[in-house]
Amino acid sequence: MRPLSLALLLAAAAALGLTATFMAVTQSRGMDAVHSGAWTGWPRSGTTQADPYARAAFARSGELPIELADGLLFLATKDNGGAPLDGRCDIRIVGQLPQARVWTLTVMDEDGRLIANDAHRYGFTSNEVVFRPDGAVDVALSPKAQAGNWLPTGGRARVKVALRLYDAPFSFSSATGESSALPSVQTERCP
Repeated sequence: MRPLSLALLLAAAAALGLTATFMAVTQSRGMDAVHSGAWTGWPRSGTTQADPYARAAFARSGELPIELADGLLFLATKDNGGAPLDGRCDIRIVGQLPQARVWTLTVMDEDGRLIANDAHRYGFTSNEVVFRPDGAVDVALSPKAQAGNWLPTGGRARVKVALRLYDAPFSFSSATGESSALPSVQTERCP
């Protein structure tokens, strides 16, 4: 093989490898994901068993992952039907939550930042939300104010929702966990 051909081949391989690594670190939180409807969680991301991609993603973002013994983080970027969450639409999060000492539900822009709004409302905790008579949550995400548990989306084209369960007495370490207990995420009306 000629030296120029070898150099081009090595350059192409390096570019492909660096691009794949960059995508894995910026577009993912690791390979150890569990799914439940619209929700995705990474139960080992804050442990010594975290995969290298999760470690690299957290090192790059500067975010501190929740230790499994302390809690679990689940993100929803799509509704239960698979459509991306659009902050210009009315979205409902309804259902029972798994048992946890405390939980938080936060709406963010696609980069993970809180969405500035005049109501200064960014999320709910288990102590603030008004539960339905059956014990389920019913939270509305919308650009327009609504009665009840409403979180403003700022009319952003893409939003994501973070559900953090603190001091939960179970483990989502495998796909056989109680992941079916997470609430549904439904897009109701879109302009």
